[in-house]
Order: sequence, then C-alpha cells, then structure tokens
Amino acid sequence: MQSKADGTVGKALAVLELVAGFERPVRFSELQGSSDYPKATLYRLLQTLTKQRMLSYDPDSGTYTLGVRLVCLAHAAWKTSSLAPIARPYMDKLSEKTGETVHLAQLDHAQVIYVDKRNASQPLPMYSEAGKVGPAYCTGVGKAMMAYLPEDQLTDVLVQQSWHRFTDGTLTNEAALRAELVAIRERGHAYDREEHEPGIICVAVPIRNDSGRVLGALSITSSTLRSSLDKLDSFVPLIRDTTNQIARETQNWRFPETKSIA
Repeated sequence: MQSKADGTVGKALAVLELVAGFERPVRFSELQGSSDYPKATLYRLLQTLTKQRMLSYDPDSGTYTLGVRLVCLAHAAWKTSSLAPIARPYMDKLSEKTGETVHLAQLDHAQVIYVDKRNASQPLPMYSEAGKVGPAYCTGVGKAMMAYLPEDQLTDVLVQQSWHRFTDGTLTNEAALRAELVAIRERGHAYDREEHEPGIICVAVPIRNDSGRVLGALSITSSTLRSSLDKLDSFVPLIRDTTNQIARETQNWRFPETKSIA
C-alpha cells in the first residue's frame, strides 16, 4: 500500500499510519521491516515528520511515537468533521437508559472509524475504541451504513473489503453481504451476530439526514454471556429515536463529503 502513495505527502501519511499501527513506541528497524520504502527514504520521512512534530523521537529508547501536533490536528478533526460533538449528549442518555455499550461510527472510505464510545455499566473487553478503524462488512455499524449508500458508492466500498473470516459467522463474499443489506433496508437496522469478535453482538441504526445521506451509525453492543439479539432488538426504538435527534441536530452543520477511493 505504501508504494502506491501519491508523492511525498502520500508517503509521509503512509509512514504515520505505519507508526500508528504498532500502537506502541516503535524502533526504526521495526518500521523498516514493515515498510516498502528504501532505508534512506524511510529515514528521511521519519526525520521530516519528527521536525514537524507529527512524530516524537525518544533518543533514550530509540523509538518513535505519534507527535503532539498530530494529536492537536486529530482533536480539531474530531470537533469539526465528526458527529461526535453533536451526538455526545444523546449517546450519554442512551447509555444511561440501556446500561450497554454505545458506539458512534462513520465510514472512512471503505472502513469504519469509531468516533465515540460509551462503555456499559459493566464494561466488556472488545476491539472497538474511539479512534480505531474496523472492517465495514462484518460490523453492525458498517452494515447499517452500507445498506443506505447509493449504488455507485456501495460498489466502491464493497470492492475494497478484505472478506477475511474473523469468526464462523463472518460473511465472506459480496453476494452474501448484498443479501444482508437488502434485509437491513427492509427492517431499518443491522445486526452483528458475532461476525467480528466471538461473543460480541450488537444492533445498529444508520444516522441519515433529510435527503437520506448517510452521516454515520449508532449501535448498542453487548455479549452473548449476558444478553441476546432479541434483548438488543428491544432497544431499536430507543436507538432510532436517538439517531433521529442527532440527524436533526446536524441540519446546521456541514459535514465533509466522504467518498471511497478505489
């Protein structure tokens, strides 16, 4: 993927993603082992990003981490380009009423980005955290959003899915997912039937504006140890009411258009 980056800026962004992907301080040798760039090119990009405070270098440990300037930019993006500031009070109320985990997500090209989260009264260990990126084809929020995309956008998103089998319940081909998307449009909400993580289930509803454009999705997530899809189904009216309230709040807020890149 890195070798296809456009120009210096694209390469620098690819290096930032590479560092972020380790989710810990990382040494140059580790980055080199995971990068397609020549050693000199990678070193030059790291030096430039460090000088620009997009990365931070610890000379004692010889490791790189994401820089403070990047954190500031991320916070600005969170405030101006995501649903999170608008949705926050509504998510709080939904979490209090249900006692379960509430996720807010948006499509980032062909993936799902979790932009906010409220933990359950008894939190569960799971992959999703605010800021993390996940697959669209096997998550409730991802399927809820894809079900209402225009056909040209949906086609672009589907062609970029990995179709990796995470669990026995994962849908691993386009035909199966398209059939599921039809069912989602008929009932108005989506499920995660342990498709991404064993034991983790959810029900999700898309957030759409007056013109039908998909802005994001909201989900309530639990585990098979303490809940069931039937129980989560009882929360659908609450979730739908919450998504409608969030959608109304967005009327005076202009979100950037999200387009998939083939």
